Amino acid sequence: MLILRGLIGGLIQLALIGAVLLIPAGTWDWPRAIQFLVAYGLLNTVSIVALAILSPASLEARLMKPTAESQPKADRIASLFLFTSMLAWFAFIPIDVFHLQLLPAPPLEVSILGAVLSLAGYAVIWTTLLQNAFAAPIVKDQSDRGQTLVDTGLYGYIRHPFYLGMFLFFIGLTLWLQSYAGALAVLLPFLCVVARIKVEERTLAESLQGYAEYTKRVRYRLVPFVW
Repeated sequence: MLILRGLIGGLIQLALIGAVLLIPAGTWDWPRAIQFLVAYGLLNTVSIVALAILSPASLEARLMKPTAESQPKADRIASLFLFTSMLAWFAFIPIDVFHLQLLPAPPLEVSILGAVLSLAGYAVIWTTLLQNAFAAPIVKDQSDRGQTLVDTGLYGYIRHPFYLGMFLFFIGLTLWLQSYAGALAVLLPFLCVVARIKVEERTLAESLQGYAEYTKRVRYRLVPFVW
């Protein structure tokens, strides 16, 4: 059942994030992290159920499993680097908060701003999934699913709104967890995303009708008026 698969995937993701945050911290006594995990778990569960009802094709795309035949080798490599960099970045946050303390902790006002920024980023991610039923975690030719070009909504302003939402979420999270250094370290997964975008756009230009023309109409990949 699609919704059950989605919920199981969400629980696995939550457990992984919790482990990468709390194990390097060496303690459960981290209220900010616990609050985040509870809030994220609840929000993610509601989002999965809503997505299954409103756009089951989008949820199906998110649960798509890569195969050697369907996923280009360049994307497999880029995805591996991205996944590894994200795990390293998540682990760096508790290491900085509890051990390194490279920079002073953000004040409460900045942490609250970070929480708001994370929620905004999550909203962008969820909106992206609603607007694009082909927003899969892997790059592949989805012609077997009847893939068509999506150039409306957020995609009318930037070509990769999912990644924009992801980085808003990441930066806000580091501020909530009180690590300025973590906010700076997000540059590592960002560089991996830039590399993956190059692979993704090359694949889509070859396999998705109208994508090459779309890149000329919508100039910006990730940040409006910047890049």
